[in-house]
Amino acid sequence: MKRRDLIRGAATVIPASVALQMLGAKWAFAQEGDFDGPIDVLNYALTLEYLEAEFYRQGNAADLLDGKAESYLATVQSDEEAHVMVITDTINQLGGDPVPAPAVDFGQAFASAESYLETAFVFENLGVSAYLGAAPALFQEKALLTAAASIFGVEARHAAIIGQLQGKPAEGGVYMGAVETPLPRSEVLNAAAPFIVSTVTR
Repeated sequence: MKRRDLIRGAATVIPASVALQMLGAKWAFAQEGDFDGPIDVLNYALTLEYLEAEFYRQGNAADLLDGKAESYLATVQSDEEAHVMVITDTINQLGGDPVPAPAVDFGQAFASAESYLETAFVFENLGVSAYLGAAPALFQEKALLTAAASIFGVEARHAAIIGQLQGKPAEGGVYMGAVETPLPRSEVLNAAAPFIVSTVTR
């Protein structure tokens, strides 16, 4: 993904026919009041992307992987760093203030290649559920919704690739069934909280 703001790049990132907004009729996503507008949604996404980008930076620097796994997760890191850049740019262009990057501690996630891949698998699936859960807050912001859907798709592909590298079964492993499961903001942040030490200024 090139460095460009989500709004301007939305039409070229994903086809306009993407119908993520139609899913709202089938599932209860983020509860009303979860977000205070588009900037709040973007900062929520930015926090998760900071977490993922730093996770892959540290994990890849630990030199735990080789071959296809090493190559794929290096690309995943680049994707997550690109997400941080474009979301930050978009918040700035909308006149908002990007949240600072959190200080993080991933504990024993890098104790082995297996623990690195399993934690990556959990993070990517958390990202999928987080983007899906936040989608209703962007229903009135079609360009942002379409762009967020494009990142949602990338996170889902990341999760599937990592599941494949681990040799997980198809359904319930490489993918999570016929439909994805949205999570409300509170559940996503609770899942991420153990890895976040504090927020720091950039």
